[in-house]
Amino acid sequence: MINFASTLKRLIIASACVVALPAFAAGPSPEIAERIIERLKQARGDLDYSEVKLSPIPGLYEVRVVGGPTLYVSEDSKFFVAGDLFSIKDGQFVNIQEQARAKERAKLMAGIDKKDQIVFSPAGETKAYVHVFTDVDCGFCQKLHKEIEQITAKGIEVRYLAYPRAGVNSQSAKKLATAWCADDPQATLTKLKNREPVDVKVCENNPVAEHYKLGGLVGVSGTPNMVTEDGELIGGYLPADKLAERLGVQ
Repeated sequence: MINFASTLKRLIIASACVVALPAFAAGPSPEIAERIIERLKQARGDLDYSEVKLSPIPGLYEVRVVGGPTLYVSEDSKFFVAGDLFSIKDGQFVNIQEQARAKERAKLMAGIDKKDQIVFSPAGETKAYVHVFTDVDCGFCQKLHKEIEQITAKGIEVRYLAYPRAGVNSQSAKKLATAWCADDPQATLTKLKNREPVDVKVCENNPVAEHYKLGGLVGVSGTPNMVTEDGELIGGYLPADKLAERLGVQ
């Protein structure tokens, strides 16, 4: 039996190119936009909504719930569907919403100063970089870090951000803060990930809470989660060879 969900996932992942979307008019008429927002607020006035935009599907209008899903609303504003919108291309399904999210992620990540991350750089040419949201008590984070030399040897720079899965008040958060507060953050992070004893020392103005908030904004749901230069979110552990392949590094 064909597992459609699995097949769909493979098709989406296989879509590496950015698909240009057709040009649309500037936007819906003010009357339609006003009616849609008014109806949505009548139903759920506790939610905030973005501006109404034309969608790629004639007769449906795109509205994003702030901090929530994208809605595709009918012109009479009596119906909507929520979720991702896909375009059908030869040999692939393309997630239009994920393309938009990737652009937003890239902008958010560009706002993080490199000095606020713990960075492991290649000895030679840097061919690509990846942001990695990490937790020192995460088994797969530890496994990924054991391959840090293999990763950097391939020309990939790893930029770590703190993401304590148990929250910013957890012991894991304190350990992460200890790494960021240390005189040698790289060595301290490595010791923590190797489960070596390290005295917990949390300094003021450490970036753990800021990184944790950023993780929520870009869609991080666990660790390790990676964000590429172009905003693609990669969930989970990838071995060095697979990561290089994913980033297009030879």
